[in-house]
Amino acid sequence: MDQNQLDRERLCCSICLDLLKDPVTTSCGHSYCMNCIKTHWDKEDEKRDYSCPQCGKTFTRRPDLRKNTMSDLVKELKKTGLQAAPADHCYAGPEDVACDVCTGRKLRAGKSCLQYLASYCEKHLQPHLESPAYNKHKLVEPSKKLQENVCSRHDEVMNMFCRTDQQSICYLCSVEDHKGHDTVSAAAERTERQRELEGSRLNIQQRIQDREKDVKLLQQEVEAINGSADKAVEHSEEMFTELIRLMEKRRSDVKQQVRSQQETEVSRVKELQEKLEQEITELKRRDAELQKLAHTEDHNQFLQDYPSLSGLSGPTHSSRIKTHPLRYFEDVTAAVTGVRDILQDVLREGWTNISQTGTEVDVLLSQPRPEPEPKTRAEFLKYSRDITLDPNTAHTLLLLSDGNRKATYMKKYQSYSSHPDRFTDRCQVLSRESLTGRCYWEVEQRGIVYVAVAYKNISRVGRSDESVFGGNDKSWALDCSNNIYNFWFNNVKTPVSGPQSSRVGVYLDHRAGILSFYSVSETMTLLHRVQTTFTQPLHAGLFVNPGDTAELLLLK
Repeated sequence: MDQNQLDRERLCCSICLDLLKDPVTTSCGHSYCMNCIKTHWDKEDEKRDYSCPQCGKTFTRRPDLRKNTMSDLVKELKKTGLQAAPADHCYAGPEDVACDVCTGRKLRAGKSCLQYLASYCEKHLQPHLESPAYNKHKLVEPSKKLQENVCSRHDEVMNMFCRTDQQSICYLCSVEDHKGHDTVSAAAERTERQRELEGSRLNIQQRIQDREKDVKLLQQEVEAINGSADKAVEHSEEMFTELIRLMEKRRSDVKQQVRSQQETEVSRVKELQEKLEQEITELKRRDAELQKLAHTEDHNQFLQDYPSLSGLSGPTHSSRIKTHPLRYFEDVTAAVTGVRDILQDVLREGWTNISQTGTEVDVLLSQPRPEPEPKTRAEFLKYSRDITLDPNTAHTLLLLSDGNRKATYMKKYQSYSSHPDRFTDRCQVLSRESLTGRCYWEVEQRGIVYVAVAYKNISRVGRSDESVFGGNDKSWALDCSNNIYNFWFNNVKTPVSGPQSSRVGVYLDHRAGILSFYSVSETMTLLHRVQTTFTQPLHAGLFVNPGDTAELLLLK
């Protein structure tokens, strides 16, 4: 550091950071501008405690100031231009905390003192860093809220905390208004709260990790949904393309067949037409000869020519050509119209399950050939299906046992997990397996039981008809109770007669739209038969009354 720099620092006021103006010296030997030190001590008049801004020495009364003998040296330095000139970025802006000691344009504070409740720039902070008198002062980052640390009643720093009233207080408050309360130092309370804060942070961080895992799982779910949807769209595009190609081929085949048959029939008709036209020409020629003969006046000439001309007259009655205008290809038209009607029915009814069930689509593009229904139990058993009950659909009062084949109505709720497929108000359960094609199964029932089939999108919530088997158009049910059978569909009851048996057989031909219920004993007796159109895969269902049981039998 050069001599000029040393002289400039030695002759600068530590308050305004400028060259001394009317320099004065305190009893501790530090120099200030007259106005700077007076202004500083004017602020301390209220505290009646004065201190040196540079070394921190305190005085019990306001010190007398002595004229400084460096005035001539200061003037000389001013002539040489060695004035302190902080850079613009060192001055306090609107958003900065300004130094409380600086006069004129204030510099930006570097620290705030919680003891003096003042903020200091780098220059005015030096005493706090160098003098042992300031060792116990708490320095913090610059703050505009220092006055909030002052007790409004006693004008003292609030360095204590009342746990009883949960508020910051000063020492005088602790011995007056808060006497007898649980009071500690602010630092001790901060330490306690800091531990709680760390615990809260750990808890929050754990929750963040949990939520991030959940978000990741949901993202995986989104990816799975998108992947599944893409595959479904790709597959459906392939199927529709194949269907369109098949339709185009069938259209081309029908067109080619009709045109070929048209050409054959037209050729046959034209050939017959040519023969008839030739016959007409020959007949006209003969008619002209006979007409000429009829007008011959010479009797001998007439009698001479008649035998040869009359022999050419041919049959008196010719055969008639039978035609059927506009009916040659009606069979083709009817067949094509029938195909169109079938496709319309499929698109209008059979495909509704795409929007209703999303993943289970069972669409028939052609009418199935009728197959004979089984007659004997042995024939039925050929179509037996291994069916189990889905715990995610079971009402919480139903206990599933025997490999999820048996449902028992219990007095206590079962500890099933929450699931959107669960029946909430009806003691019902659906099978895990969806049923299409030809199926047969048997139910062993004791008490009041409904043996049913239902679409997967049947309502699961509430006690309305929409959620009960047989109370809507999405389920069919046979009520087996009190030695009486009743069949239910769309909330319409149909009395059913037949021999009572604890075992009920159910036969389903999904494509043909046949659903039959049988009383099974030594023989099988048909109880009720439904002929309809099933638009979705079906699920076997059971409704069980309190204290009763129903079981899907394992057939061999």
